[in-house]
Amino acid sequence: MKLWGGRFRESESELMEEFNASLSFDKKLYKEDIEGSIAHVKMLNKCKIINEEECEKILRGLKSIDDDIENGKLKIEGDYEDIHSFVEVNLIDRIGEVGKKLHTARSRNDQVAVDMKMYVKKGSYIIIDCIDKLMSTIKNKAENNHFIMPGYTHMQRAQVVTFTHHMMAYYSMFSRDKKRLLNAISNLNESPLGCCALAGTTYDTDRELTAKELGFDKPVDNFLDGVSDRDYLIEVLSSFSICMMHLSRLSEELIIWSTKEFSFVQMDDKFSTGSSIMPQKKNPDAAELIRGKTGRVYGDLMAMLTIMKGIPLAYNKDMQEDKEQFFDSFDTLKMCLLVMDGMIDTMKVKEAAMKEAVKGGFLNATDVADYLVNKGIAFRDAHKISGEIVIYCENNDKTIEELNIDEFKKFCDLFDDDVYEFINYHNVIKKGNKKIM
Repeated sequence: MKLWGGRFRESESELMEEFNASLSFDKKLYKEDIEGSIAHVKMLNKCKIINEEECEKILRGLKSIDDDIENGKLKIEGDYEDIHSFVEVNLIDRIGEVGKKLHTARSRNDQVAVDMKMYVKKGSYIIIDCIDKLMSTIKNKAENNHFIMPGYTHMQRAQVVTFTHHMMAYYSMFSRDKKRLLNAISNLNESPLGCCALAGTTYDTDRELTAKELGFDKPVDNFLDGVSDRDYLIEVLSSFSICMMHLSRLSEELIIWSTKEFSFVQMDDKFSTGSSIMPQKKNPDAAELIRGKTGRVYGDLMAMLTIMKGIPLAYNKDMQEDKEQFFDSFDTLKMCLLVMDGMIDTMKVKEAAMKEAVKGGFLNATDVADYLVNKGIAFRDAHKISGEIVIYCENNDKTIEELNIDEFKKFCDLFDDDVYEFINYHNVIKKGNKKIM
């Protein structure tokens, strides 16, 4: 059964039915569709559009459909165009002709808009919970492994930092991801229910009631915008993409750090795989998959932008393509956050390897320059002297801190024994203005 067709002389072709149908993927919206219908029916009753008996009968029917889907008695399948027709047809089958009043003063345009907004809001809160869990794990791992390590620029050892400080950089990134999603939720939290097809209805309805019932801040201001707005999807997908970018950057570091060349961390067997031919291999496949799936989420965002870029007001069938983009991104990001949480929680941080990398990287060269500046030398001159010291150390296979005071004085008479304390890596870390504890 279709919810339309009265003005058609011929039946829809089987090919068109298959091409047009969306039940295979929009069935995910069954809970939101029923919740939206319940709010709509309550409003119809309050506004005297349907009577109390009709309202109660429709509500019981909708709740029974929800219960039967939840307990597996009713499968979402069959020859239905979409989840909206599935719910309505099943309602009519259960309660009879009164079920046909459900759609009074409503269009599928505002129905699908409110369903999707509710689903996106719930999904965004789920992602926020996953981000919170990951942030907590990152913080715990950082605080329990307060070891010195090289900080890098251009993938070259630059200055000494701590593992704590390095990991907390990602904590900051994910905290911004959380803020972005909360802002996106705030922006989308206006109800399109009551906009109908594009220009409202002649019935005297109460849009404030349904907005409140469904947890929205208010009804949308403009009907045309209400049924055709997909900005909220683009904004949330953008936030998802940025979060995936942060996950990918962290994955790349974990992949590099777990190589024998770095050996800063050791991935747990639970989040690693092996080779079918090389028995010694332990591959960081969890991190590599996150890195790869980032492009998938980017693709969903670009697809959504492309879908919307040339659509005139108001609703157009192109917009049916919005759902699969969000469903895919949501499922992907959620899984990646959970996997990253597991990786971080179980990985071992190798203090000795990081400390050894610090020693071999001349990471206190900047501090040598700062030492000379404190002695009255201009920074540019101090920078040059420190660079010459690095060349000397490379030629003589020494670290800066291994030089004796006579060697230091070859480059500048202002060097004294206090230089060793000044360029000690642990003292460098403790300097308050660097705030890298």
